[in-house]
Amino acid sequence: MRASPGKLSQLQLIASVLLLCGGINAAAETLRVMTFNLWHGGDAGKQPLSQTAAVIRAAEADVVGLQETHGWEPAPGAPRPDHGRKLADLLGWHYFDQGARTGVLSRHPIVTNSPARWGVSLRLPSGREVWLFNVHFAAAPYQPYQLLGIPYFDAPFLKTPEEAIQAARAARGGQVDRMLAELRPALATGQPVFLTGDFNEPSHQDWTPRAAAAGKSPLAVEFPATLAVTRAGMKDAYRATHPDEVARPGWTWTPTTSPDDPKDRHDRIDFVFVSAANTSVTRCQIVGESAAFADLVVQPYPSDHRAVVATVELR
Repeated sequence: MRASPGKLSQLQLIASVLLLCGGINAAAETLRVMTFNLWHGGDAGKQPLSQTAAVIRAAEADVVGLQETHGWEPAPGAPRPDHGRKLADLLGWHYFDQGARTGVLSRHPIVTNSPARWGVSLRLPSGREVWLFNVHFAAAPYQPYQLLGIPYFDAPFLKTPEEAIQAARAARGGQVDRMLAELRPALATGQPVFLTGDFNEPSHQDWTPRAAAAGKSPLAVEFPATLAVTRAGMKDAYRATHPDEVARPGWTWTPTTSPDDPKDRHDRIDFVFVSAANTSVTRCQIVGESAAFADLVVQPYPSDHRAVVATVELR
């Protein structure tokens, strides 16, 4: 039976729409980006390395920025083994050793790296290339402990937001500047850019006047590391999807102590940032030890940091 001219035009219109939609879907790509501090290569948690791999599998990550990749010395004076590379072998993934016990795990091929190894370029199945930067900033002095009078590395105690900001800049400002010197050119390419890491510093979006009024932070502090990253053109994946810092604090430090422990302070110091111009964050989850503190639960949990995984649509 031959279709009438009217029906033919309708069929052509439907076919064109389906073809267009198919083309759009084919062009869309989604990436699961994760940050994970292994806790001395997973050795400190006294779990086999396979349990660390289980966390990555549970997160369904595509690319992971790793911190503390090296395990304990197998013997006094012996080199510390790179468990990041061992994880890559377990998963059958690509791996890039950044040095300073940081590294990048990726399902997708690693094309090149930035001059000082802060970032790597990845090639996705579509042929599109993206940049991932990964950091582990200095752990001490740690301003939340300084403000709360908790002894740590003999650091002096602090009383004001201004003192905390100055101390944070002195501790990590140079590292932040050096990383941004390589991240900004990647942003200028127009390619999607990601930044993962253990900042060892809370977010300026968490220690807000609103959080301080609600008793969720000791006082309001515009912590400089995350502020510099957002001013460079990046957005915090967790706060993009969970904007209420009082209702959703998103603590990543630490599953090893109770939130009311007077010798500790729980905070969000592990981050996934994404370039603001060409990405859309559809989900961001905490991976940890229990449903009380994590969206994805793995037991036993092998690290002293909860991990963060963001689902990002590339525009």
